[in-house]
Amino acid sequence: MPETDDAELLLAVVREAGALALARAGAPGLVRDKPDGGGPVSEADLEVDALLRQRLLAARPDYGWLSEETEDGAARLRAARVFIVDPIDGTRAFLAGQPTWAISAAIAAAGEVVVGVVHMPALGKTYAARAGAGATRNGRPMAPSGRDALDGAEVLANANQMLPEFWPGGVPAVQRHFRPSIAYRLCLVAEGRFDATLTFRPSWEWDVAAGDLIARESGTAVSDRDGRPLVYNRPDPRVAGIIAAPPALHAALLARR
Repeated sequence: MPETDDAELLLAVVREAGALALARAGAPGLVRDKPDGGGPVSEADLEVDALLRQRLLAARPDYGWLSEETEDGAARLRAARVFIVDPIDGTRAFLAGQPTWAISAAIAAAGEVVVGVVHMPALGKTYAARAGAGATRNGRPMAPSGRDALDGAEVLANANQMLPEFWPGGVPAVQRHFRPSIAYRLCLVAEGRFDATLTFRPSWEWDVAAGDLIARESGTAVSDRDGRPLVYNRPDPRVAGIIAAPPALHAALLARR
């Protein structure tokens, strides 16, 4: 089964990239701001991106490539399978010396993610999934919280996602928390540490692809902000927000929208 071989490849290369990123955590090199408010990027981000690209495409030269730190092109749209990569998800946390950054890597086929890895080198956590095989943290199966009541649910979200304009049915009385990496937020929901995560802003595919599969394979319901499945390797590589929660809670969140 190709997903099995791809999962082993992706896990091995992401761990190698994680070792490089961890070694550069205290010395990220030159940092610059991306255009149009795209956030910071360091030499370490680019080095991790180069390692991932070199290793993965050497092993799978016919796969497409989509990464936050590589100039995009149309060639990936013609590939049957595509790597979708965020070399360091949570660069601000990485630069600040915080441990909550991740290396997020996925493989998509026909618009769906079939393999995903979210590796947290500074926390010693590796989340992984392949389609139809469940999701794990450090090799152990995971499941979401199972919560169905909206009031009091613990939700990972930016403060501005709780503004009344996003909630025609009324802002839910949830307990809001935050982590800088979207991929990590999805994994925290997948393992039941938090009940849900959401953002109504368009999100780049590389931010959510791996975490989306990991969450779904754990039993979490995942959709865009309007309840539609996420589709990957699109010409414009953005999804229309994301809502992830146990199925009954996911339905309750959508009902307030």
